[in-house]
Amino acid sequence: MKKLFLAAFAVFAFASVSAQDGDSSSALTKGSWLVEANTGFGGGATGAAHRSTTSFGLTSIDGTTIWSIGGEAGYFVMDDLAIKLGLGYNDFDGASSFSYKLGAKYYIASQFPVQLDFTGASGDDVFGDESPLWLGIQGGYAWFVADNISIEPGLRYNHSLNEDFTDEGVLELNIGFALHF
Repeated sequence: MKKLFLAAFAVFAFASVSAQDGDSSSALTKGSWLVEANTGFGGGATGAAHRSTTSFGLTSIDGTTIWSIGGEAGYFVMDDLAIKLGLGYNDFDGASSFSYKLGAKYYIASQFPVQLDFTGASGDDVFGDESPLWLGIQGGYAWFVADNISIEPGLRYNHSLNEDFTDEGVLELNIGFALHF
């Protein structure tokens, strides 16, 4: 796990000191679209409980395999501010759930994305009678490798809004890949 965090930190540090290869100004303007796929690392045992995600992930804990697939899309309602919607499918060693996310993403100085969102999930035989809900906040760096493609490493915290399900938060390291139209 330490090697994973060290590698992620190295990627983030490299992205932070590298010059922007593309011009992000046209990609983040009012009326443009964003399509994004994320990977999520971290969370440990709590992360297994948080499998209401719209990212790509694979976790194996004590012989139980959990995987997820999903994506997000957004529309820029003003320069640097996108309203986003995400959908995901999660498999808990044979039991499945669907996840949804609604939020907003703002690019500070057209380079540092900050996101606030609401995430939930539903699924038979996964959560029992509970419907997990999370409030997420995320920050990172948008490295534009082309005019319409960005790699966005970031740090995310999910706060549980349903204490009957879990009262623990989840800290994750994400690497996002976004297309801007």
